[in-house]
Amino acid sequence: MHIVIVFDHPYGASASGNIPHRRSFSAALLASVTSGLTAAGHTLDLVDLQADRFNPVTSAEDLAAWRQRDTRDPLVQDYQRRLMEADHLIFIFPIWWETMPALTKGFLDKVFVKGVVFDEVKPGRPFVCLLPKLKGVSLLTVMSTPGFVYRWILGNPITKILFRGTFRKMGIHKLRWLNYPGMEHLSLEKRRERLAAAEKRFSRL
Repeated sequence: MHIVIVFDHPYGASASGNIPHRRSFSAALLASVTSGLTAAGHTLDLVDLQADRFNPVTSAEDLAAWRQRDTRDPLVQDYQRRLMEADHLIFIFPIWWETMPALTKGFLDKVFVKGVVFDEVKPGRPFVCLLPKLKGVSLLTVMSTPGFVYRWILGNPITKILFRGTFRKMGIHKLRWLNYPGMEHLSLEKRRERLAAAEKRFSRL
């Protein structure tokens, strides 16, 4: 399969080492997932939103183009072209204030253009996915909020936004969420165990 990974963390994809104040468990997950997928023979395309200096803000010009089923930003056009080739899409990012960081939200706002990535056949009805190869989406998140609090008290906001409110609405139903809460409280050994398990899981994708 050809897999597109959308990665969002201020430290970037290279911050996978255990260096204080420059380490990211999200980046470590990216490295593990990449290793597993490569071992399985998949082809990969990494979208590193920080490295690309992606601007998540929708301007008046952007919105006018969106309403005309068009895109003016060359970087957004490039992202759309790359998504067209994806058999599977993976998002990796930390959870901040119970949802995704700004760059990922902006990616959805600006890249998912009606008439390009999806279409609305009839108001009030499910959308139609215009990504011809896409079969499934995986989501990996890292958070400080305890998992049971996020799930049972807050109601899993991220899956409501990204799965129910985006991809299921587009007709994509093969969706998988892997959440990693409280990693900052685990020992290095335990964190490495989580990373090894992620690598093994994605080697079987």
